[in-house]
Amino acid sequence: PRQVEHILHGAGASTLITSEDLLARQPRPVETPSRVLSIHEVPSQAGFAPLPRVGMDPAQIVYTSGSTGLPRGVTVTHANLLAAAETVIDYLGIVASDRIASVLPFSFVYGMSQVLCAAGSGAALVVERSPLAAQLVANLRAQEITVLAAVPPLWQQLLNVPAFRDERLSSLRIATNAGGHLPVPVVRAVRQAQPQARLFLMYGLTEVLRSTFLAPEEVDRRPDSIGRAIPGAEVLVLREDLTPCAVGEVGELVHRGPTVALGYWNDPEATARVFRANPLRAAGAPDAERVVFSGDLVRRDTDGWLYFVGRRDRMIKTLGYRVSPDEIATVLYASGEIAECIITTEPDDTRGERIVAFVVLAGGGSLERLKMYGALELPRHMQPARYELREALPRLPSGKHDVAALRGEPRPA
Repeated sequence: PRQVEHILHGAGASTLITSEDLLARQPRPVETPSRVLSIHEVPSQAGFAPLPRVGMDPAQIVYTSGSTGLPRGVTVTHANLLAAAETVIDYLGIVASDRIASVLPFSFVYGMSQVLCAAGSGAALVVERSPLAAQLVANLRAQEITVLAAVPPLWQQLLNVPAFRDERLSSLRIATNAGGHLPVPVVRAVRQAQPQARLFLMYGLTEVLRSTFLAPEEVDRRPDSIGRAIPGAEVLVLREDLTPCAVGEVGELVHRGPTVALGYWNDPEATARVFRANPLRAAGAPDAERVVFSGDLVRRDTDGWLYFVGRRDRMIKTLGYRVSPDEIATVLYASGEIAECIITTEPDDTRGERIVAFVVLAGGGSLERLKMYGALELPRHMQPARYELREALPRLPSGKHDVAALRGEPRPA
């Protein structure tokens, strides 16, 4: 409820349209705007808002997932949405005969993308909200789904279902991952389970909707890459002094292009930090363009392929080193012992930060074998000081892992 209230107040919402059962499921009453409408009470012929005069008019306030902190409202324009939809439809190759599964919340930009792609291509959108992976697989087959978009935890759940892992969904021709890095063992398992489906590994953030993608033809060759910039956009990799990084050097991913949003709603300070002038613009060029400093650290190889290293604000400082939790998780996934993993930290007077691995074992997995593998494959400064075995890991409504919950951080007040 606190997160819902944070979003309603931050957006300055005057009306809330929801369902009665959703409000009833809240553990306590939610402080809502003065006007609350049940979705069933809205007349089917209620009419439409006036059309925007220009594409740069705001279309939505989309809130970030809040996986590492407070969610922020991103002001997205009509032009942003149109550019993103046209680009994704084009590189995925979506056509009017497709049947797109909608398994992610519409409030999540990745979930919203399925709606836009269906509308833009004329494809059918099949809304699926089953909480059970086995039922989802059965529905994918029954509905003859051709396009499936999922986040890493959902792919891992699907692989635990024999009907997905061992049997082909003959209609499925396009599969996409976003919302987090898909570990290489999971990439290979999805490819093996559904080899007929073209798997796209995508990277994006709410502030730019979509940023990069790795085409299916490259997935087997470089399954740990996030690909290259989407058509019509450019991705810069910059040092802290705003100069371009050399090949192989880690720097911040900076995105420029038509999907860059206007900024954060009612938050000029955060907007100034993230939505900034293009530091590489030509001398004498007007300071009109805004680019997004993502806070994500990446490196680029000699062929121009990008590789995700970690979040700048999640880098772990331990034993004098700066360590990416994503790099640790990638190694642990390679053991084959775990189905899910979140790396976090706790204070330590000697180390600076103590690394903690929260894990869910794979079928037949062993915690002792995992610890032995980590001790052999990880350098000392990257080894977890403690492993926490869980039956399940906390998730946000978007399906992404809830890192803040494991750190014991408070949710928005």
